[in-house]
Amino acid sequence: MRILALIVVLLAAAAIVPAIAHNSTGSAGSARNGQSMVDPSAPAVQIGGPFTLTAGDGTTKTEKDFLGKYMLVFFGFTFCPDICPTELQNAATALDLAGPAVAEKTNIVLITVDPERDTPAKMAEYVRQFGNNITGLTGTPEQIAAVARAYKIYYARASETDPGDDEYLMDHSSFLYLMGPDGKYVSVFRAGTDPQEIADAIKAEIASH
Repeated sequence: MRILALIVVLLAAAAIVPAIAHNSTGSAGSARNGQSMVDPSAPAVQIGGPFTLTAGDGTTKTEKDFLGKYMLVFFGFTFCPDICPTELQNAATALDLAGPAVAEKTNIVLITVDPERDTPAKMAEYVRQFGNNITGLTGTPEQIAAVARAYKIYYARASETDPGDDEYLMDHSSFLYLMGPDGKYVSVFRAGTDPQEIADAIKAEIASH
């Protein structure tokens, strides 16, 4: 009986691992910039939820402020050297490819994973380079931790940087989430997804309703 019970436990663990481990490299449990401990495409994973954050103009924004339009949600930071600007530009390009009618129904939302440096003013200045329909959101460390949990986002200060160094980088997930007008999760795009593929997916989603 003990052997049978052990087999059942091992089988259950094997079934869970694929749902919570994605692209990890190095030691067990590690995650790097553009990688995540959680695979958002796993069917049992719930993405999104309530949040209270601060926009670039200093106003408070919650998830309710974005209801009625689709959202392309990305977590990053303004000091990010490559992945963040690339993925935000891809999102903006996707909306250009999808056309004005789709762009009018879709907001791009950048949520920082570096609230210590990303002030509202810094976020406003940063997102401006990616177009007019993008909103940058920051908040307290506690608020950012809460929304990151809701969206199953991994983030952490890069371990190789000196604790006293202000020029540090952040390791973080690089998923681009498509959320519906009701605020619910629709789909996810991994880093490097072609903008045309994103555009086609959004157009198909809008056309289905």
